[in-house]
Amino acid sequence: MPDAVELERVLRAAGLRVTRPRLAVLDAVHAHPHVDTEVLIDAARARLGAVSHQAVYDVLHVLTDRGLVRRIQPQGSVARYEARVGDNHHHLVCRSCGAIVDVDCAVGAAPCLSPSDDAGFVVDEAEVVFWGRCPTCATA
Repeated sequence: MPDAVELERVLRAAGLRVTRPRLAVLDAVHAHPHVDTEVLIDAARARLGAVSHQAVYDVLHVLTDRGLVRRIQPQGSVARYEARVGDNHHHLVCRSCGAIVDVDCAVGAAPCLSPSDDAGFVVDEAEVVFWGRCPTCATA
């Protein structure tokens, strides 16, 4: 997990000003992958003392637009955020408890799955969600 100096460097490299809310939210996303906005708001408030819901939403929007954070939203779930970006990984989602786990590409280089007909698109990413039950739920 990156320290504060590294997080500041990442923000500056993306052309963003370093602000306390941006640092707090980016740190929270690194510390708690695949969590929803409410968890990130709580984590930012624990670090800063006070920050509005809107400020966290605004920060997440900017971080996502700049490619520092990835927004995922498995069917039936609220939006979740992660800091693992740019590697075209996929996710395992538990149907019972909603746990989400990263899984590397299934086969080959990104994109690891090619459509049967690309309709002229230049494909650079594939998003795959594997559904099932996590080990805890499968044994329960």
